[in-house]
Amino acid sequence: MSYFQEGITWLNDPLNWTNPGGLMDRLIEHLVISFWAVLLGCAVGWPIGIWLGHRGRGGGAVVTVANLTLAIPTLALLTILPLTPLGFGKPPVVVALAVFAVPPLLANAYTGLRSVDPETRDAARGMGLSGGQLLRQVELPLAVPYLAAGLRTAAVQVVATAALAALVNGGGLGQIISAGFGIGMSNGGGGQIVAGGFAVALLALLVEGLLALFQRLVTPPALRARKRRRNAVTVTTG
Repeated sequence: MSYFQEGITWLNDPLNWTNPGGLMDRLIEHLVISFWAVLLGCAVGWPIGIWLGHRGRGGGAVVTVANLTLAIPTLALLTILPLTPLGFGKPPVVVALAVFAVPPLLANAYTGLRSVDPETRDAARGMGLSGGQLLRQVELPLAVPYLAAGLRTAAVQVVATAALAALVNGGGLGQIISAGFGIGMSNGGGGQIVAGGFAVALLALLVEGLLALFQRLVTPPALRARKRRRNAVTVTTG
């Protein structure tokens, strides 16, 4: 029997889902870790990106910060952070994954604010809107699709990378894979490794699909129509 078939067999065993430390427990841990990591990333990336985008400055800084953050290996952070007062377990995993989530959130927030038509800004100022009112009533509503796109990218990346949490006893679906290696490939561990990989991949695809739908729902119909027209023009001219 191949490892693929062993993985399917492992997933079809109800006990592997319901036993303590089984797939359901690890799935819940994975979702909790990912949720807090993305939430922390939003709390850092969105305010900075929105503020810089509103001011119209700092584009170079956004690119630099995003590139520097992406250059830091998540595995290195997971190795270093447990040696800090955060200790082992979930806190260092959440922080490491949040660092990984910040670049798309920050970059998309900045891009969304800067994509607002300057004439729209001028018209809003001409109506007497203050800077804060301009941000809340004009810029942010128009930037929502970009914010949603950043959230979608960050969430999928975090969910896919959270499997590394098993390396520092952080829980999640990576524990299924890690336990499989502990059992050994020749003792049935190969099927468990494949099953854990399937679970992580399917969860990432599910998150991608749900957030793609969410992004479409929060995009105003006028912006969707404009995007379709732009794509149609691109195809025609191409």
